[in-house]
Amino acid sequence: MRTAPTPGDPVVLKVGSSSLTFPGGGVDPAAIERVAGMVARCWTAGFPTVLVTSGAVATGLPILGFEQRPKGLADYQVAAAVGQSRLMGHYADALAVHGLIGGQVLLTKDVLANRQQYLHSRQALLKMLELGIVPVINENDIIVVDELKYGDNDRLAAIVSHLVSAQLMVLLTDTAGIYTDDPRRVEDAELLSAVRHTDQILDAVSAGASGPLGSGGIATKVAAARMAAWSGIPTVIGPAARTDVMEEILAGNDIGTWVAPHPSGLSARKLWIAFGLPSEGSVTVDRGAEEAIRRAGRSLLGVGVTATHGAFEAGRAVEVLNVDGDLIAKGIVRYGADTLATASGELIHRDDLVLLV
Repeated sequence: MRTAPTPGDPVVLKVGSSSLTFPGGGVDPAAIERVAGMVARCWTAGFPTVLVTSGAVATGLPILGFEQRPKGLADYQVAAAVGQSRLMGHYADALAVHGLIGGQVLLTKDVLANRQQYLHSRQALLKMLELGIVPVINENDIIVVDELKYGDNDRLAAIVSHLVSAQLMVLLTDTAGIYTDDPRRVEDAELLSAVRHTDQILDAVSAGASGPLGSGGIATKVAAARMAAWSGIPTVIGPAARTDVMEEILAGNDIGTWVAPHPSGLSARKLWIAFGLPSEGSVTVDRGAEEAIRRAGRSLLGVGVTATHGAFEAGRAVEVLNVDGDLIAKGIVRYGADTLATASGELIHRDDLVLLV
């Protein structure tokens, strides 16, 4: 199941706050240097590498005298504003040691929800890689509000992997990979060497709690791996503390947890619909409609909808649920929730519909 990537196409590497900062906050220079070395060795081996990094808020905490992650939005934004420039400064210095130039890129969900901005972001990132510049990407926490926020950089890394058509996404964490249970509490928890993105074991282990300084956890890493899987991109979730982790991964060796991708990736537009557009509601469909869109590849007709959830408008993205409440698809609707009851034509054309099962 596990394969070694081929030099040439991009690799996306994501590192979380807890792997970059001290327990009480503040950037750990040794950790930044270790990550910069990983990135440099990837480039030397022929893998243009994009770095997605957390840590801005945690870096700003001690400077502001905060002892824990702020709960208030204004304090959160100020910590990000103070910490982001310092974090990037550390990366710039650490990358320069290896002859590399880092370029800061701050993204929010609204940037990728706009088709043109999505394409412009892709163009800019690919140009940076072409010029040998390391994109250092973080979510723009300084202007963040809930409806614009990814909520974690794991899923942001998956979006970036789509943008640059990466051949591999690597999520580094404080553990050796994904375990069958929390290894901090269960002594005989087993490390999962390789899984498919559809395996039920991932559902069972994805309820892990986040750390005190980070916003992610095992659940976000599983979600990100599944997002990447739908564009045909495999994921490795591995240990950030190992200096040689990227060499081992790029060699195809058995390290961390390999999440195998879907055998056929979605088109760029359908990836954008699935993961670039925020959902503004959902519809529940009957068994007949589910069968038609899942097995026959048809459009979703209004007559197959049994319930609507949310006040979405025409042209917005909505999730499609079956009668059991399971997410089966996502698409762009042709009718708003207020007119759907009287609509009998196509609610979502098959070209605007993405199956997620």
